[in-house]
This record gives sequence, C-alpha cells and structure tokens, in this order.
Amino acid sequence: NYDMVGNNTPVFFIRDPLKFPDFIHTQKRNPASNLKDPDMFWDFLSLTPESIHQVTVLFSDRGTPRTYRHMNGYSSHTYMWYNKKGDYYWVQLHFKTQQGIQNFTGEEADRMRGIDPDHATRDLYESIARSEFPSWRLEVQIMTPEQAKTYRFDPFDITKVWPHADFPPINVGTLVLNRNPENYFAEVEQAAFSPGNFVPGIGPSPDKMLQGRLFSYHDTHRHRLGPNYHLLPVNAPKASRMNTYQRDGAMRLDNNEGGGPNYWPNTFGGPEPDPSFAPPPIDISGMAARHAYELGDIDFVQAGVLYSKVMKEKDREHLVGNIVGHLKNAQKRLQLRQTALFFKADEDYGTRVAKGLGLDVNEVKKLASMSQDERVKATS
Repeated sequence: NYDMVGNNTPVFFIRDPLKFPDFIHTQKRNPASNLKDPDMFWDFLSLTPESIHQVTVLFSDRGTPRTYRHMNGYSSHTYMWYNKKGDYYWVQLHFKTQQGIQNFTGEEADRMRGIDPDHATRDLYESIARSEFPSWRLEVQIMTPEQAKTYRFDPFDITKVWPHADFPPINVGTLVLNRNPENYFAEVEQAAFSPGNFVPGIGPSPDKMLQGRLFSYHDTHRHRLGPNYHLLPVNAPKASRMNTYQRDGAMRLDNNEGGGPNYWPNTFGGPEPDPSFAPPPIDISGMAARHAYELGDIDFVQAGVLYSKVMKEKDREHLVGNIVGHLKNAQKRLQLRQTALFFKADEDYGTRVAKGLGLDVNEVKKLASMSQDERVKATS
C-alpha cells in the first residue's frame, strides 16, 4: 500500500541525489580510525552550502527532541496528488504533534544519552501501553502546476520550505499510533518503507532527491533483507495481493507464482498493467545536461530568516553553543569556511559562531564575500 517516508525536519542537507552516498559516508566513521570524524562532517557540509538550512535546524534544540511523541514529522519532499480527471497538484505533508513540541538542550541530551540511551523508545512504548496514544495532525500545503512554474525558487528543492504565507497548511486528518508491535524484529527491524510505494491518486514530483530515493530505498532493502522483502508480512499490501513477475531468489516465502508465466507481455493470463491508474502527464521543457547546482543568495535566505525571525534569543544561544561545541573539533580552515556560510545567512549568526570559536571575524567576513569556489580555494 502507501508508504510515507519522511523526517523530523522539513528540509534536508542536499538536493543532488548523486551526493547521497557521500553524505551518508560523512555521517559514519573514519575509514582508518573507525572514530567519528568532525573533519569529514564539516568538510562535506562546507562544500555543500545548500545544507545551511538543515544544519541550522539540526543544531537547534529541534535537533534533539525530548521524545518521539513531542516532535513533528514532514514529507520534506513534494508529491503529486491527482484525480480521475487528470487534474493534479503538488503537495507537501506536515505531521504536527498534538502533544506539543518539547526538546532537550544539548546538555540535557548528553546527560540522557548517558543515563538511558533507550529513553525515546521506552517513552513511546510505555505511553502506548498505557493507552495514551500519541497523535499528529496531518496538514497539507498545496501548490498548483501554474504556481510551480513561476515561483521565486524551485519548489522541488528539498533544502527549502514553502512559506506558509504563500501556501497555508490545510488540516486534512489525524495520525494516531494505537498499538505497539507484537514482535520488534518482525514489525520494525524487517520493515522496508519506500517513497516509491504509492497508491492511486498519489505520485512523485520532479524533486531530484525524491527521484533518487525512488531507486535507492528499494535497492537498499534488497541488500538488507533480500530480493523478496516485499513478501514479508510487514511489507505486504494489507488488503490486496501483489502481482508481479518477480520470481525466485533467497527466502521466497510463497509458491513462487507456481507455473504461471514469468515474463511480460504474454498471452497466458499473467497480470497486466492497468494504465487507468497511471499519474497524469506533466509539462516539461528545457535542455538535459549533467551539471552542478548553481549556488545563489536564495540558498541562504531561509536559514537567515529562521535564525533572526523565527528563533528567540534563547534558541539562538543554544544554536550557536551547539555548533561551536561540535565545529571546534574540526580543523581551523574548515571552521573558517563553514562559519563564513553562517555569516552569509545572517551576519550576527556568523559573528557569534566566529567569536565562540575564537576566529578572526574580519577574516570570516572576507571569506563570506567570496564566491564558493574562491572560498574553497582560500581554505584548502
């Protein structure tokens, strides 16, 4: 049936799917020391300036939610909703916690990690066991195809949010978690969510990161669970039977489709695609080429607004403190390059990080005035 693969932040670090494997590597361990490596982490992010919005969210208190029950969820990606007439709209989904937002400070999160690293799982499991079912209000932002063509930035760029003033969220329902898994391995460890699992009426958008994930999630599940992971009860359609020509492979759990045809097209009664369920066509134009995204001032605007307009002073203090506490472990040249990006988002933001790291603010300001290529050359 339908999988909603999302995150607890409305944006992401990258918008180019070719960077996805490299980004994941930087979140893991150094291949030589097997230790967490701040140089890997900040080198990649400072070479990927569009990450500034997500970095600002991540290092704020929103990056350390107190429990799973007290954080929001987001589709992050843009999807297509369409009807039988062929009309379609672009949508983004928001799951707003009805328990209220609660976060740890950095110090509280460090303390809890030492006291009870299973705190969030324990809290969710025990609250459901007490019949205190957590719920989230589902809100949808809707954009017409005409609006998408003329909007001031690429609406399919996952490093940016759609302003609520332009696209007010519409309340459409409630998500409730009303039971715990009967067996963790069977229902959680073996779960294989994928943004490519759609139902009629919902389809993908031209979001390039989404296009990459449509492939990468299924590919990863085949590696982790085997080629027949879709037959596991937790991954099988709830009220219908999956009809495919996928045969054989390890851990085939049924009769392997018996003696029916294992190819298509065929004239032996095998399943056939139903074109009536296909998403409507969309208009595209332009030249296809492989090139890097062009960095623009628009890529720093929303991070700056989040810092200066949305956050309160206490939030800004915690943000800067969290960044300084992590970035101080990287090489100075990486500190300078990354802090220049904070400065481009907001001068006060960059200045406070620079002072926290003991950097020369004038040097940071000079780097911020450069192009990205010049900045990289000056800090390499």
